[in-house]
Amino acid sequence: MSKVGVIMGSKSDLPVMQDAIDILRGFDIEVEVDIVSAHRTPDKLFDYGKNAHNRGIKVIVAGAGGAAHLPGMVASLSPLPVIGVPVKSSNSIDGWDSVLSILQMPGGVPVATVALNGAKNAGILAAQIIGSSDQCMLDKIIIYKEGLKAKVIDSAKDL
Repeated sequence: MSKVGVIMGSKSDLPVMQDAIDILRGFDIEVEVDIVSAHRTPDKLFDYGKNAHNRGIKVIVAGAGGAAHLPGMVASLSPLPVIGVPVKSSNSIDGWDSVLSILQMPGGVPVATVALNGAKNAGILAAQIIGSSDQCMLDKIIIYKEGLKAKVIDSAKDL
């Protein structure tokens, strides 16, 4: 079974990151959840980034607010795809500092970046990445997308 690592800079990010955890579990993907602060626990960050793939993790979803160095630093250390979730936090400048810290990565250190507080999309993207090499997961994604289509069609009928 594929596993996704969901990490965040602090426990205060959990209400946002819970959307990624929930969607991944809904796809029956094993989720490893942890708090890894780029600034307060740099040794843990280095260990996580360098060893996540050794624990069977296939994709990392990293959420952070404020300066938001966690996704980029993990991406610099890990061979795995990293999806960054900018979190609008109490020390954030309307979330833009987080968005730009995650989005504006230097060449060679990519981080896929979703919308501000967009953890649900990060979870879906992680499942799609796994689905690119796992037919069972791909089938679940197809069913999920068909469900989205059905909701829109049903909503239109209610107008």
